[in-house]
Amino acid sequence: MEVTALWDERFLEHEPPAGEGEAPWTGRLAVEQPHPDRAVRLRNIRHVLRHELGERVRWRDAPEATDEQLHRVHDPSHVEELRTFCAGGGGRITGGTGANEATYTAARYAAGAAAEAADYAIAHELEDVPYAAVRPSGHHAQPAQVDGFCFFNNVAVAAEEALTHEDVDRVAILDWDVHHGNGTQEIFFDRTNVLTISLHNEHVSWNPEAHTQTGDVDEHGTGNGVGYNVNVPLPPGTGDDGYAAAFDRLVDPIVGQYDPDLLLVSAGGDPGTVDPLGRNVVTKAGFESFGRRARRIAETSASGRLALIQEGGYHPSHLAYATLGTIEGVLGIDSTIDDPFVWLEGDTDSAVAAVDEVVDHYAAWWDLE
Repeated sequence: MEVTALWDERFLEHEPPAGEGEAPWTGRLAVEQPHPDRAVRLRNIRHVLRHELGERVRWRDAPEATDEQLHRVHDPSHVEELRTFCAGGGGRITGGTGANEATYTAARYAAGAAAEAADYAIAHELEDVPYAAVRPSGHHAQPAQVDGFCFFNNVAVAAEEALTHEDVDRVAILDWDVHHGNGTQEIFFDRTNVLTISLHNEHVSWNPEAHTQTGDVDEHGTGNGVGYNVNVPLPPGTGDDGYAAAFDRLVDPIVGQYDPDLLLVSAGGDPGTVDPLGRNVVTKAGFESFGRRARRIAETSASGRLALIQEGGYHPSHLAYATLGTIEGVLGIDSTIDDPFVWLEGDTDSAVAAVDEVVDHYAAWWDLE
């Protein structure tokens, strides 16, 4: 069993403007804070995978997304507007999302890596699982606008690419990033050939005008897609056991009943215990379980096809451990590497109560206990 990581050095050249965290600089403080989405995130991921897993992870050049691949998901005007904006030097687009002159190219290669991961998973199945080690992330990007540090929706590009294969009729997207995958939801909200499941903090909308989606259970799809968009809002403090309950009672049975031809994972590391932009407390061991479960779901319910696509995670050190755990889980490795950041137990009771409520809601469309 191996993992093939798709990579391009251009991912490191994207740099949003500094300020006060996500916010623009006000001058109130003595020192500007770098934006949370920093290149060190990916540098540490790549280094820890090379250092700890060696030849079990092979590195392969990522291709650039074609216009055809991007236009399946995004309005052509959106693609062109981002190109023009970055060619002019970039800057802030929304309060938290900004770009530099390298962002457009990095985003195209990130989307291309995701599409290649889908093709690779279909060709190689579980003997060699692809991991798109990309930046910038994608799951907040909507058809005609950037959002939440995201420019092109990488996992949506991957899903549409997969559906071009004759033997792929249905794709399941599992998003365990701590933030709701609102862009992915928006793109597939009325579709039955793409199932979307998002496990996320109960954070509602952070911008009612540009980010209208709340991530609550009542956003369960529209038209033919009713029931095929599954939101699992989890309370702050949800840890390894709380996520296990969500997998056991929602993810496993729903994906099993849907019976997709490919499982795509939006693999965010920000449910991690010390992430500055999340409020959950998943440990490295928890991420190991995520990887094992994803592989098992793919093996039993997704034609033996699995692809991982990097999303968020903003503690530059813990993200590397979270990603290492995920990949170890996919590879079936019994890890000897502990999480150096564990400090708080999860609130399992609140998480299980939240899962109960989600189960009650989606039992209208799926056989859930």
